[in-house]
Amino acid sequence: MRIIAGRLRGRRLQGPPREGVRPTSDRLRETLFNVIASRVAGARVLDGFAGTGAVGLEALSRLAEHATFVERDGQALRVLQANIEHCGVGEACAIVRGEFVGLAERRPDLGTFDLVFLDPPYDVDSLDAILSEAAGVMAPQGLVVLEHSKRRTDVPDGAHGLVRTRTLRAGDSALAFYAAA
Repeated sequence: MRIIAGRLRGRRLQGPPREGVRPTSDRLRETLFNVIASRVAGARVLDGFAGTGAVGLEALSRLAEHATFVERDGQALRVLQANIEHCGVGEACAIVRGEFVGLAERRPDLGTFDLVFLDPPYDVDSLDAILSEAAGVMAPQGLVVLEHSKRRTDVPDGAHGLVRTRTLRAGDSALAFYAAA
């Protein structure tokens, strides 16, 4: 796993802390950032379900202003912290330990985000609460990107003031893009 482009291009990142953790592939990240390239510079980014932090770190490499990482798993948090330190971008990062759902209530001081990346476990029961939380922390002209299994059939077309504007499929994964309705 590596940073694809930008000022940190080529930096190798530590991988998942254990089996069963599925980081966003280099190829899928490259596709994602090709699509959103014009939105990244200067953006405030939220990497929900951060894992290794690869998506948020890629955004910082491409000149995002700040990245907030949300992760509940202690092992993943250690890998995330090591990756941030390795990239030397700690001053532009915040790490929130805990569940993504409930973030706005627990941490209203975080404000809103221009880009909200979500990569929940593919087997999560429902995406409704996750999208509701994302809608609550997204800036008015922001964008939410939800990574999910391409086989998943219950990905909403819209929810909580968000409307799906695009879906991209790559390998076993898909990216659903949401904007304010």
